[in-house]
Amino acid sequence: RSRLIDPFQVNQGGQPFCGPASIVFELVRKQPLKYVQICRSLFETGGFQARTRYIQASPRLRQSQGRLRMGMADWMLLATLRESENLIFPVEPNAPNIIRNLGGMTKSWEMKGWVKEVLGYRQFKYAHTYIYGEFDAMREAAEVIASGGVAFALVTAEGLLSNKPPLLPYPTHWISLLGNIVIQPGKPWHHDSGHISFDIYTWARKMHVDAAEGPFEDYFWGIVMGRM
Repeated sequence: RSRLIDPFQVNQGGQPFCGPASIVFELVRKQPLKYVQICRSLFETGGFQARTRYIQASPRLRQSQGRLRMGMADWMLLATLRESENLIFPVEPNAPNIIRNLGGMTKSWEMKGWVKEVLGYRQFKYAHTYIYGEFDAMREAAEVIASGGVAFALVTAEGLLSNKPPLLPYPTHWISLLGNIVIQPGKPWHHDSGHISFDIYTWARKMHVDAAEGPFEDYFWGIVMGRM
């Protein structure tokens, strides 16, 4: 009930479930009744009907004990989503960090799958920005959000969100883009002179990101978008 009142309480805790947490946050925020139905079905039957397939928690996952590192309500749904995509690494709350991190890694095609199956959006895409196109992708995301859709960005959390620039930037974290996207294009003859700011959900709270063009390009890797 607390999450229905405040979706920002959806919390991945100490588990590497940033992708599922972002999906569930948007589920609670935009489709609270569906969230309740999914949780009830998970509790009663161990699974739930998604748009085109049935997502089932394994008996091993349903019997998880020990230090979950997060609330039981969030664990039940986030871990089930994560396990539904894992072919090699199990979702085990007490596994060594390297196993938990490998098992918790979310790929872009998995995010697209959840946008379709869990959130029920008919149109979905991944705009990658590994080389260029960051501002263009954010402009498109702003249009999608304004139309009632969702947008999830893949970023280097240490550099973009924590001001702890890594030696070698690489994608580490999914966030939900909330909007309030303001882009100030740079001058053509001044490299990296632009600026961007926007609101996000991550780590059970709302954050405002304010970044110069250069660091933003270094730490931003792509956006999964969905709309009806």
